[in-house]
Amino acid sequence: MFLGIDLGTSGVKVVLVDGDQRVVDQEAVPLAVSRPHPLWSEQDPEEWWHATDQAVVALKARHAQALSGVRGIGLSGQMHGATLLDDADRPIRPAILWNDGRAAAECAELERREPRSRAITGNLAMPGFTAPKLLWVAAHEPDAFARTRRVLLPKDYLRLRMTGAAASEMSDAAGTLWLDVGARRWSEAMLAATGLKPSAMPELFEGSQATGTLRPEVAAAWGVPADAVVAGGAGDNAAGAAGVGVIRPGDAFLSLGTSGVLFVADAGFAPNPAEAVHAFCHCLPGTWHRMSVILSAASALSWLARLLGGTEPELLAEAEAADPDIGDLLFLPYLSGERTPHNDPTATGVFLGLTHATGRPQLVRALLEGVAFAFADGQAALTDAGTEIGEVSVIGGGARSPFWGRILAAALNRPLHYPAGGELGPAFGAARLGRLAATGEAPEAVCTRPQTARVVEPDATLAERYAEKHRRFRALYPMLKPAWRG
Repeated sequence: MFLGIDLGTSGVKVVLVDGDQRVVDQEAVPLAVSRPHPLWSEQDPEEWWHATDQAVVALKARHAQALSGVRGIGLSGQMHGATLLDDADRPIRPAILWNDGRAAAECAELERREPRSRAITGNLAMPGFTAPKLLWVAAHEPDAFARTRRVLLPKDYLRLRMTGAAASEMSDAAGTLWLDVGARRWSEAMLAATGLKPSAMPELFEGSQATGTLRPEVAAAWGVPADAVVAGGAGDNAAGAAGVGVIRPGDAFLSLGTSGVLFVADAGFAPNPAEAVHAFCHCLPGTWHRMSVILSAASALSWLARLLGGTEPELLAEAEAADPDIGDLLFLPYLSGERTPHNDPTATGVFLGLTHATGRPQLVRALLEGVAFAFADGQAALTDAGTEIGEVSVIGGGARSPFWGRILAAALNRPLHYPAGGELGPAFGAARLGRLAATGEAPEAVCTRPQTARVVEPDATLAERYAEKHRRFRALYPMLKPAWRG
């Protein structure tokens, strides 16, 4: 048996997987995000731990015997979060999350301090990344910065509570701007530019390596053997890739989660920071990946559902049943700013073209299209830089909607493959990494592609109409940018 733990933004998901890679059961516990000021996004690290413990204990109540046979545990989590710990490894302040936009000025300052930043890290300095957040804390909360003895990523805080080990792995560490991504080691130059010493960083492992075993009290509470190994794991996107077998060059997936990701596996380090494409390490040794990222994907639909007072399935059904004409209404899904290709934390969401005739179905369809067009922008940023994109699998909660799938396939003008169990995403990939750490099997033997449940081909007529609508969508950002900056 193997356990996969995924610390997401909206909740913790834990899956129990058997030796035949069948999901025995799963449990999820929700999390809340605090937004005390504009652009801020924070969570309490202790809530991560309580939610994880609650989820595993709930599984234990249903599957005590299966948990007693767990051999490996994998961790996955939201990337980029800054968890500041004191000399007793206690959180100093709430963790600053990936979709926090307060550190825009600090990005410029970081690249001023270390002009080689993009060459070392392969990425633009963006407010969502970890290093600029520490510069912000140093400038605005100097007492907290002075007390900081260790900085951990979200999933690695869980590891610390589980095992006592301060450890991370390459895929998640690549999103901090402290990693020399090509060399797969911490960059002393980037740490110095942030005012940190290497001792503030956790020890680095590959995602499929063992980083330790559970503390005795945690093993006892969870009913898991004390010698079960905890793998390095992965950032959520790399873990999702492991879960759907995206490990060979050109393999790709599209994730419709809180954020949206188009992820392509690479055999080498191939950065393209000019268009805000991320170049990170993969979670397996000797592999890398590139990805475009939009900050609001399925979360945009959740926002609209709260605003309109309906459930997401209800809104999707209404939009699908309404007049099939795509209409003129446009939506920019920049509710948390945007990364690829704009790298702009000041961008906001916009509906353009509202009239007295606009109803709920039209708002929903425009939102689904807007997210699809943002993905198309990200696809263009990847392909313009020479990225070869092969078969694309679709994962994440938004993958449950066939209607959204047809919109996406037409906007991207490519077939989309929906794997069986794709909604499990990073948690299942984390369980696979836990297995690799426990058994030493070859990654190719474990991280296989699941069976395809369905393939959505692009409708040629709809793709042609979306190409024209996408051109209007792309024209809006440069027109509105001065207003946002003002």
